[in-house]
Amino acid sequence: MQLYNSMTRQKEELKTVEPGKVKMYTCGPTVYHFAHIGNLRTYMMEDVLEKYLTYSGYDVMRIMNITDVGHLTSDGDTGDDKMLKGAKREHKTVMEIAKFYTDAFFSDCEKLCIKKPEYIQPATGCIPEYINMISVLLEKGYAYEAGGNVYFDTSKLDQYYRFHDFREEDLEVGVREGVEGDANKRNKADFVLWFTKSKFDDQELKWESPWGYGYPGWHIECSCISMKFAGETLDLHCGGIDNVFPHHTNEIAQSEAYLGHAWCPHWFHVLHLNDETGKMSKSKGEFLTVSLLEEKGFSPLAYRFFCLQSHYRKTLVFSWENMKNAQTAYDKLLSKIAAMLDNNDTVDDAKKSELLAAFKAAMDNDLNTAQAVTVLYDILKSDANAATKLACIADIDKVLSLRLIENAKALADNNTASEIPAEVLELVEQRKEARKAKDFAQADALRDRITALGWQIRETRQGTEITKL
Repeated sequence: MQLYNSMTRQKEELKTVEPGKVKMYTCGPTVYHFAHIGNLRTYMMEDVLEKYLTYSGYDVMRIMNITDVGHLTSDGDTGDDKMLKGAKREHKTVMEIAKFYTDAFFSDCEKLCIKKPEYIQPATGCIPEYINMISVLLEKGYAYEAGGNVYFDTSKLDQYYRFHDFREEDLEVGVREGVEGDANKRNKADFVLWFTKSKFDDQELKWESPWGYGYPGWHIECSCISMKFAGETLDLHCGGIDNVFPHHTNEIAQSEAYLGHAWCPHWFHVLHLNDETGKMSKSKGEFLTVSLLEEKGFSPLAYRFFCLQSHYRKTLVFSWENMKNAQTAYDKLLSKIAAMLDNNDTVDDAKKSELLAAFKAAMDNDLNTAQAVTVLYDILKSDANAATKLACIADIDKVLSLRLIENAKALADNNTASEIPAEVLELVEQRKEARKAKDFAQADALRDRITALGWQIRETRQGTEITKL
């Protein structure tokens, strides 16, 4: 598999420390608000990557953090903790906010067929690990105390910014424009490892540490959580493109300073989903969530289909017109599949392998889901029999996760139900009520009337099945 590496800026064969196994880390959500659909594009593409690696025969260990402390509203180590901001907004405790929005996040993931990672770790559960790493960094001379806080000293590194080549003076800011600097820092690119009571006194979550009563910085969390489960090396680290700097840059700096060796060779970043006015955010315009898509009559899986039709390294523009087109295309795809379900064909294994080779080629070429969707349509247009086409679609959907066969069957069942005469449906409902009341004589009489009208009913685990005699 050739996968683009953000570190080297080229496509490379994915190589792992242990053959056949992938240790994969994905930066999780900061659970202070609902995830918008731009956030969820990243999680969807990471999900596709994990599933394709599994499909290709790898044993995948996937780790994800839940940020419930330490992520400030500014990249410059200033402003409120985002969790505290959410708690103030809703007049709840930070832990109440964390629980509610963590549950909401995974509910959205379920609707979008995003698999839960094998290991999920809230940041608040690893305080001893942060304290240990920071202590080692201090001992090695990569960190220092100032103004009550502990900072990572970027000047001690031969190379700080690892993803692109920048002039040193450009990196000195280390923060976004307009952010007030921190006078405690020796170098403007330095970042906080541990905050104490000397700053942010209204912070709700604090712990005892060798440097005072305080809480961890955001970046230290992912390094420690990764090492807790995966050990001293990762094969693959994933996230949104906006995590490249400073978050992932700082993760590499502190991890390799702590370990004394290279940490993660391959980095996978998903580009933004923009609305028509620019980058999507929680603070401007209509807050685009999965729930809003549903309120407007769109299936979450139609949104997944929309995202899969574009390459993960291309910026994708969302509009309601684009969403409408995606829903229409998804519905038509289900209709085509539904029309093939009732067949007596036998799967042609040789033909199946031939058709799936094109899917594998697309996915092996830097996870090209747009081409993979094209392959899906090519299979439908091919001269293969219906059973072979369905077998190919089921195989591909292990990766794309659009619930194509399942939803096509539901569509076919609904179409059948819509053809059943109203009189028969009414008798079926009366029979259900009779059975519920344990009036089995009446239920049998109603069954006879239904049979006389040319229909047959059968009770299954999924409910009452109605078919034409």
